[in-house]
Amino acid sequence: MALWLIRAGKYGEHEQRFFADSACYLTWEGTEDRDLHQAKDYEGIKALLTELYPDEKPKTRINWASQIAPFVFDIQPGDWVVMPHKHKPAIAFGEVTKGYAFEAKADQTYRHSIQVKWLNTDVPRSAFSQDLLYSFGAFMTVCRMARNDAEARVRAMAKAGWKAQAPGAVAPTPGQKNKPASSDQPPVIEEHFDVERSARDQITKLVLARFKGHGMAELVGAILRAQGFSTHISPPGPDGGIDILAAPGTFGFSEPRICVQVKSQQNPIERTVLDALGGVMKKVSATHGLLVCWGGFKSSIDRDETQQFFHVRLWDADDLVDELLRVYDKLDADLRALIPLKRVWTLAAPDEA
Repeated sequence: MALWLIRAGKYGEHEQRFFADSACYLTWEGTEDRDLHQAKDYEGIKALLTELYPDEKPKTRINWASQIAPFVFDIQPGDWVVMPHKHKPAIAFGEVTKGYAFEAKADQTYRHSIQVKWLNTDVPRSAFSQDLLYSFGAFMTVCRMARNDAEARVRAMAKAGWKAQAPGAVAPTPGQKNKPASSDQPPVIEEHFDVERSARDQITKLVLARFKGHGMAELVGAILRAQGFSTHISPPGPDGGIDILAAPGTFGFSEPRICVQVKSQQNPIERTVLDALGGVMKKVSATHGLLVCWGGFKSSIDRDETQQFFHVRLWDADDLVDELLRVYDKLDADLRALIPLKRVWTLAAPDEA
């Protein structure tokens, strides 16, 4: 058995198709009309890429072949796949039920596939230790997760109901490599990781550790004040669904009048929480609502986000960190001391295939 990282497009544009079809697709441009099984092996894939991309550097074609070949020849039923979401701080996991197939009559982009039973499509990134998140950040479309005993640890998490891992895992040493292809194939010459995502994950974990429970409402209130709102924060304890009231102006008498509910839980919340917020908004005459949930939102909420656009905003962990970073310099010194950050410059990573 093995654990495979598979991405659903550079911008996550294929994610919903993956879930709807219970499948993972290899959407490599230029290969749509070829049954890749006919390439026979890694060397055949490399030869095909030489034919399709004669102007690419040999090193680039080797890198691509080492990702395409395992999708076609190595991934087997019983293996697991991991797919980090592109637009929210969550990771999807599935079990392969059928290996590679080529469907010549399918939509052009979706002709290369493996079948997958999705086990959980919204496991919060905060549930994983930093070393696993580092592995999941490889800038590759397909590769085997071999470092840090990733497969055994992920399967153990699944058995435990995807509960968060105990903190303290250390980042891997640079010498430990994920495996882009089977053992008889040349390794990828260079392996890149999403440094920005890794740094964000570290910030996210620190925020959760220092602002659990009511502390997260205090943090959201501080962010809103830095954005120019006057706020009222309910004290700890039962709050009737009102964690924060916020409005612009010195006394908070202007509009929009915002009712804020904050959930620091690490699991996605259900639609009922959003519906309840709507009722509380009417009760306090709020014109708008803000629902903050560290663990994100179930698909029943995600599907209605467009309909809620002019009335309610949804913040998950990534959104909260985004807003924190935007106003960081305006926060009180005491709060900045709890989240000590500095700006750094780094080279941009190469584009994903």
